Amino acid sequence: MSASLERLRAAVQANCNVSDARHARGMTLCTYLLEMREMYRWERRVPFSATLSRTEIGAWIAEREAQWEMLERADYGPLPLEGGDADPWDTETVNRAIAPFGLVYGAGVGRFGKPQFFLGELERGETRDGMRIVVAGRELARDLSPAPASMRGGTISVRLESLARVLAERTEAWALKRHDGALKSALDAYGCVAGDAAAFERMAAVEAETLILHELGEREAGRALGPGWEPMLSRLVRRRAEVFARAARDHLADCLVTLPALLERGAPAPLHAWFAGLDGMRHALCPRLGAAYLLWREGEGTRALSAAVSAGATHWRDVCERVLAEFERGGEAGEAAVEAMA
Repeated sequence: MSASLERLRAAVQANCNVSDARHARGMTLCTYLLEMREMYRWERRVPFSATLSRTEIGAWIAEREAQWEMLERADYGPLPLEGGDADPWDTETVNRAIAPFGLVYGAGVGRFGKPQFFLGELERGETRDGMRIVVAGRELARDLSPAPASMRGGTISVRLESLARVLAERTEAWALKRHDGALKSALDAYGCVAGDAAAFERMAAVEAETLILHELGEREAGRALGPGWEPMLSRLVRRRAEVFARAARDHLADCLVTLPALLERGAPAPLHAWFAGLDGMRHALCPRLGAAYLLWREGEGTRALSAAVSAGATHWRDVCERVLAEFERGGEAGEAAVEAMA
């Protein structure tokens, strides 16, 4: 990497570190430790199959937390480009400058208002339904909680390395109990086993399409819900209310676009993987979909699943519209009403 690109990489990573310093310790302890472990693995380029030293990770965490103490009040810095510095939120300018080098840059705001930045190697790009889609491979700079996919403006970004890491983490957790279910079916369909990095990379390459479909679904959900949704998300204070609102819109997006497309294509592995990815509140909110999936797994065909998806598109639009209406009541009562819907 040239000296100028290394300066850019370092500047992006510095902004990632500032974001982590401001937001990381707001996580639950379990999530925090898991994210720190995987950040350590990424930073040190430790293979998925390698056993991590608790002593070394503990020392690394202490060092990182000491660094954060000095960064909590730092500003996000400009990014050095050949033609001058760029604002870290100006993704179009940055990407125009780095495209000749086969790189891609992303910036956005994730859950609970956490800014997220990344710099990666560009695997491929395309245009679909009026959206620009960029797929990144190896990541050169990232924050503690990388989103495998995001949409900003007219661009959808998919990050294969982060996606492969998410898949590997799920499999590692599953391997402790090895119970039957959607994840086992997905792993069997893809031929993945815990610790096989190459297999997870192959799986991520296919699952990237599901992420693209979801982001296209997010666009359709945004059109259905109108311009008030995104500002509402940014203003929610109660975490449970935000988690519920995001889960409801995720289900709307998937019932509008992702699941109909996967059902039409008829490939079982991505459908198993979609249901394997349901966790926490998202899982609790869709019992009809879950029951229909079990029928499909048992060989009953797609009729029940297709009906559940169609009904879900109507149901989740109604739920999201209720969320907006409750929030627009304003104040503590509005957020409490949204939270009570969970």
